[in-house]
Amino acid sequence: MITRLLKILVAAASVAYTVLLYTQGSWGSAIGMTLLSIVLVLVNLRSVRLVVAFANLRMQRMEDAVKWLNRIKPAQLWPGQRGYYHFLLGSVTMQHNLIEAEANLRKALSLGLRQDHDKAAVKLNLAVCLSAKQDRKRAMVMIQEAKRLDTKGMLKGDIKQVEAMIKNPRVVQRARR
Repeated sequence: MITRLLKILVAAASVAYTVLLYTQGSWGSAIGMTLLSIVLVLVNLRSVRLVVAFANLRMQRMEDAVKWLNRIKPAQLWPGQRGYYHFLLGSVTMQHNLIEAEANLRKALSLGLRQDHDKAAVKLNLAVCLSAKQDRKRAMVMIQEAKRLDTKGMLKGDIKQVEAMIKNPRVVQRARR
């Protein structure tokens, strides 16, 4: 706790000194301090590794995403970021361990996610896990919750695809061949 507070104070002092340099007209020093301040602020945010892991996940580079997630200590994340850590970890582990993936996704929901579309994505992934366990009834409940949470329609295509898989798994298997 003390080190976190110290890091915040150092970053705040760096930003204040940068502003002072700009107001005094020391442009060269101010630009250098701006770069240093950005680094210090990013260290405080602690989500840089999460962002990199998420970017790798989006680009389907699962091995790289796992490497970045393994570098993160969840206890050192801000409480609001721990849910996203488990969301990413659950998404990555879905490829090889559905039981672990389901546990991480449920933990992500219990820790909380800020955006409704993130909650919808977790529920959609949970529907896939439940479907794989042949629990179609609970999977459809998750699909309905995902639809309700996806107010912006960001997951509309994915929801339709998973819903089709749950309702008729043979059709999806034939389509993959």
